[in-house]
Amino acid sequence: MKRLLCLLIGLTTLAMSCGKEDQSKIDRDKIVQFIDDNNLNAIEDDSGLFYVINVPGGADKPILSDSVTIEYRGALTNGMVFDQTEANMARTFRLSDLIEGWKIGIPKFGRGGSGVLLVPSALGYGDRRIGSIPNNSVLIFDITLDDF
Repeated sequence: MKRLLCLLIGLTTLAMSCGKEDQSKIDRDKIVQFIDDNNLNAIEDDSGLFYVINVPGGADKPILSDSVTIEYRGALTNGMVFDQTEANMARTFRLSDLIEGWKIGIPKFGRGGSGVLLVPSALGYGDRRIGSIPNNSVLIFDITLDDF
């Protein structure tokens, strides 16, 4: 009985971890396809985030405890825009309160920097549906870091 219970726990753990690995692969494939389709020169971070630096900005970079003032456009890989700032109307957020993809990606830019963050679902909203964003969505953000 003990052996059967251990086997069931092992199989359940394996099945749960395979689902996450499969989603990571699906997300990575979507991001790579998006990069190819849009002829982007993206860098892959160890976290799974891809990013493009169009303008590096200043030498100083924000840290997690900073508030960041940004202009952004958020879209899905199919081009559907789900959120964006008004033209020249930056918003300020505490970096530590944002999705993991932004916590990792925004510090890649210096003050005045801009680029693109390609966020796999695990670093975005994961398997949760948020408003018009379906669960397990790859998120594409055009970002300008105005200040921090």
